[in-house]
Amino acid sequence: MPDPFPPPQERSAELRRRFAEEARSERPDLATLCLLVGAQADGGLDEAGLDAAQVELDRLAGLLPYRPGGPRAWALALRDLLGERLGFHGTPADYRRLESSLLHAVLTRRRGLPILLSVVWIEVARRAGAPVYGVALPGHFVVGFGPDEGQVLADPFDGGRVLSGGDAELLVAGATGAGIDPSMLRPADPLEVVVRILNNVRAWAAARPERSDVALWAVELSLLLPSHPARLRYERAQLLVRRGEFVAGAAELEAYAEVVSAVDEGAAERVRGEAFAARAMLN
Repeated sequence: MPDPFPPPQERSAELRRRFAEEARSERPDLATLCLLVGAQADGGLDEAGLDAAQVELDRLAGLLPYRPGGPRAWALALRDLLGERLGFHGTPADYRRLESSLLHAVLTRRRGLPILLSVVWIEVARRAGAPVYGVALPGHFVVGFGPDEGQVLADPFDGGRVLSGGDAELLVAGATGAGIDPSMLRPADPLEVVVRILNNVRAWAAARPERSDVALWAVELSLLLPSHPARLRYERAQLLVRRGEFVAGAAELEAYAEVVSAVDEGAAERVRGEAFAARAMLN
């Protein structure tokens, strides 16, 4: 199956407006933000498809037992339903597919990256009343249930396997070579989750130069978030130049140079040189 392509410009602009509005709301909704990312990636996802994905999350939540008990009981109930009964899980091959980062596709395929499978777990469990949240371990996103002193972790990528303390330490050691720090176990808020999803999309596109369209929309959505690194503007400028949009790329480089000049005039001059070179490509 070919990778999805973004929607037409008018549809894309409307999706970005809604994404920015949701991201800057008082309580950003994780499922809505993830589905808007999916619609920006996949021009085939229309309004009916967005609604259908939300309905599916509601349906899955309705299949859970009523208030099964404490954090461990919730984790086991999610594992039994989503992992064992319905087959949601991940494999190494999923890292090679853009759909693995798109919530609507993960709901259909029941396969995806750890963070998107975790979004499914979180949204289904939240709708059912579970004390659930995402946990952004380095290199591997998991799901947490319950308060700090009674926290239970589950790995949706592994079908919802409930993790021991040693399991979590191994995951962190495998990613960082270091031990686990208690700060790594704190709940991730919706915007942190979305940032990490968009970073994954950018990494996917970086390995595929022919999909600079994906890299560009992922950067542009990241720039719509309330907080983002200024260097994203430089990345956007480079993408525009690479795609042959020399005037827009040069203007973005010049704007970034103005930001950089406040702390590093030498770096700003180098960026201005890149802007000059981009404009020269028009000749």
